[in-house]
Amino acid sequence: MKPASNPIDPEWAWAPYEPAGPDDWSLAHVAHFHRRAGFGANWQTLQESLPLSPVTLATQAVAQVESTSVESSSQALVSSILAAGGLNQLPAWWIHRLLEGSATLREKMTIFWHGHFATSGAKVRDPQLLLRQNRLLREHALGDFRLMVHEVAKDPAMLMYLDSDSNRKVHPNENFARELMELFTLGEGRYTEQDIRELARCFTGWEVRRNEYRFNPYQHDDGTKRVFDQRGPFGGEEGVDIVLERDDCPRFITSKLVRYFVADEGLSGDDLIEPLTIEFRENGLHIAPIVQRILSSNLFYSEHARARKFRSPIEFAVGFLRTLDGSTNLIAFSNSLKDLGQLLFFPPNVKGWNGGREWINSSTLLARANMMHELLSRSETRFGGGALLEYCESNGWHESGEMIERLSTLLLALPLNSEAAAELTQLLESGTGDPEKRLRRALALFVSLPVYQLA
Repeated sequence: MKPASNPIDPEWAWAPYEPAGPDDWSLAHVAHFHRRAGFGANWQTLQESLPLSPVTLATQAVAQVESTSVESSSQALVSSILAAGGLNQLPAWWIHRLLEGSATLREKMTIFWHGHFATSGAKVRDPQLLLRQNRLLREHALGDFRLMVHEVAKDPAMLMYLDSDSNRKVHPNENFARELMELFTLGEGRYTEQDIRELARCFTGWEVRRNEYRFNPYQHDDGTKRVFDQRGPFGGEEGVDIVLERDDCPRFITSKLVRYFVADEGLSGDDLIEPLTIEFRENGLHIAPIVQRILSSNLFYSEHARARKFRSPIEFAVGFLRTLDGSTNLIAFSNSLKDLGQLLFFPPNVKGWNGGREWINSSTLLARANMMHELLSRSETRFGGGALLEYCESNGWHESGEMIERLSTLLLALPLNSEAAAELTQLLESGTGDPEKRLRRALALFVSLPVYQLA
């Protein structure tokens, strides 16, 4: 990875990364890309990605569309879940898409927006509504942020979650107006309490009837409002537009994207973010160009990004299976994510998951180790459709040293230290008993190491 100046030069940071030689573009680099732009990649994908340039990789990622076979199997699975009224099975449906899908960046962005526009099944108990919102977020995940906000503003699940599904002019509900500015577009402290009250008046008359958005003109306050520096008889759509026009909006969103893709900490300065903020605004708040630029930049491949992310539970668990072509019992797998702190469709509150360093503590570390031990102990957990030992041999990994080296390249953001490598080697080469079980125990130890918790 190329070194960067300190403080980081914004012009250098967001310029395209151009490897100068073989040491600047290796399997470690493309594995880093796939961990951040998706959930990791298998050995074959790494080999296929290596001849491509960083810009080509990012360009291809934002252009990915889901295969018809995955869409078909996904629809069949969710139909059976909905027929049974299975709110609690929705996480397993999404896990299926994460493991089997080909549009991995879009899925990763859908999770990003799920945490951004957080809505929980703990309160919205209708799986149809949660699924509809999920599809909305996936459709716009890399599209027009302005359009996504407008649609989220009228999304029944969101309005019900924020108690704004019956907004009367005599008692405007301020919840959605507050969260629209604080959590969805501008960030905390970028508005006043007066702005909230005036913006809430814009949304009066917005209701949910029979699980559909409806505008009730008899409950709408058609008087003059003053939102920031603008005055007029604004309705809800105009209120959303006024907020989206604020300069704080592109800065807030690009900052979150940089934190999501590059590093959890230390890169929040406005000067560093400014080039992306300007581009996001000039591109009409279209998301794909910004994500593409981040994923192909000098900063993304620099020491400021490498191993500077704490793996979320989804990245930890889904990334493990995807990287090794794994499959398992989806219901048990998705339920175990609750113990790790990230059950999909059930974010903890309206702020979503805080992420970063908060993913890791003594309890979650133990839960992660237990989950992997249980996952690798299940007979239905397969790799490439069969045994783990057969999978390794099918990839040409026959010796313990070779296995550890390949697994390190696939799974780790930093090299494995010699002490851990020696312990794994001893576990693989010593003792008797079933070699498949011995290999699985070694793999469980491998992904419980502190270095695997980083991405």
